[in-house]
Amino acid sequence: MAELTKFQAVLQCKCPRCRKGDIFTGSAYAFRLQKTNINCPYCNLKFEREPGFFYVAMFVSYAMNVAEIITIGVASYILGLALVYENLWYYVGLILFGVFLLSPINYRYSRVILLHWLTPGLGYVPGSGDKK
Repeated sequence: MAELTKFQAVLQCKCPRCRKGDIFTGSAYAFRLQKTNINCPYCNLKFEREPGFFYVAMFVSYAMNVAEIITIGVASYILGLALVYENLWYYVGLILFGVFLLSPINYRYSRVILLHWLTPGLGYVPGSGDKK
């Protein structure tokens, strides 16, 4: 099996150390509740580095939400929704629907971005996920 690049590991929500183990159980839009694994199934890396570690992911999720809100608002305007007071509730409805629809993605990728890019000292170690 070919080694995953860092970008592929982020997109597939793989462990930052071995790039083989899944960070989450299930898919983003499953009927079951999303759950972050405690340890990597391959290299046994503990994902929550310290108590409250994933609280920082809220700030990453906030930045993602702001970008999504701006994108949805600008896209609505470009696609023909006039920017007048009468259309205010259309904009609010579209933005809330978009934020609600993308919340499982924000949950997952805010944690993945935190683990892969914002955690110092946590990097790829080739061969760390190999079974002995």
